Amino acid sequence: MPSAMPRHRTDEIREMFARQRTSTSELPDPEPLIATLAGGALEAIAGVRDVDQLARWLAEEPYRSLVLRANLAARARSAKSRTARQPTYAVSSIHRSSPADGVIEATAVVATPVRTRAVAMRLEGVDRRWRATSLAIL
Repeated sequence: MPSAMPRHRTDEIREMFARQRTSTSELPDPEPLIATLAGGALEAIAGVRDVDQLARWLAEEPYRSLVLRANLAARARSAKSRTARQPTYAVSSIHRSSPADGVIEATAVVATPVRTRAVAMRLEGVDRRWRATSLAIL
C-alpha cells in the first residue's frame, strides 16, 4: 500500500492551485470594469440582465447579495404586474483610490432620469484579473 503524500507537499500543491493575489501593475485599468459593474448591477436589479453574466467579476458575497436584491426586485415588479424595462442611466463619474497594492476602492456615480445613485465597490487583483469583493448600490 503506497504511503500518503507528505504533508508539506500537500500544502505546497494546495497553495499552487489557490487563488493568487495579483499586483496592480500586472492588472488592466480598472475604470472600464467599474463602469460595467455599476451599470450591470442596475440592469440586474431592473430585471434585464442575468446576474450570472456578472459572476466572473464578482466574489461569492457580492454575487449572492446581488442575486437576492434582483430576486426581491423581480417579486416587487410581479406584485405590481410590471414588466422588466431597460433602465436609462449614465455613469457620470468614477472616484477611486488604492489603499493597497492590488486593491481598488471605487464609487461610480450613476445618473438616471429619476435619481442619482452611487455604486460602491472594492476590487481586488486575483488570478491576474480584477474581482469585486464588495458591491453596494446606494
